[in-house]
Amino acid sequence: MNKIFHFTKRPMNQFTKLALEMGPLILFFTINATTNNLMTATATFVAATVVALVVSFVIARTIPVMPLIGGAFVIVFGGLTLYLDNDLFIKIKPTIVNLLFASILFGGLLAGKLFLKLVLESAFKATDEGWRILTWRWSLFFVVLAVVNEIVWRNFSTDTWVAFKVWGIMPLTMLFGMAQVPILMKHQLPEEEGGSTAA
Repeated sequence: MNKIFHFTKRPMNQFTKLALEMGPLILFFTINATTNNLMTATATFVAATVVALVVSFVIARTIPVMPLIGGAFVIVFGGLTLYLDNDLFIKIKPTIVNLLFASILFGGLLAGKLFLKLVLESAFKATDEGWRILTWRWSLFFVVLAVVNEIVWRNFSTDTWVAFKVWGIMPLTMLFGMAQVPILMKHQLPEEEGGSTAA
C-alpha cells in the first residue's frame, strides 16, 4: 500500500537513493549560483526531477509516495513559474507541500488512521502508539517547515532562499528523522509481532 506503482521491486542502495533525491536540488542550487537566473535554475530543477523519477522507477521498479508527490509539485509549480515568469510559485511550493503532508497526517489521526505507518511499516515495526506519537511529531514538523519557508522567502534574497531550500531543509529533515529513532526503539515490536497491529 505504500507504493503508487508497484511491479517487481528491485533493491536500491542508499547512496543511489540519496543521489536521486538530492541531485535535482543540488543542480537547482548550482545553476542558480552560477547563472544568477532563477528561471534557468527552475527549468533545470524540473527536468532533473523528471529524470530522477524515471531513473528511480527503472532501477527499483517502484515509485515511493512522498518522492512522487514532491516531484509532481516541482513539475506543476516549476512549470507555472516558467510559464508565467513569476518566481512566486516555486517559492511557495515547499510551503504548500509541507502543509499538504501535515494535513494528510492530521486528517488521518482524526479519522483514526496512521498514514505514516502505511508508508514506513515495511522498514520499521512499531506499536500503534509509537506510530501515533511519530505522526503527531512529523505533522508539527511539516507545519514548522512551511512557516520557516514563508519567513525565508518573504524576508531574504532569492539566493538565500535557494541556499536554505537545499542546505537547510534537507539537513533539518534528516536531523529530525534521526531524533525520532528513540521513539521507534521504545515502541519497536518483535519481528514475530510485526504484523499483529492494525492502523
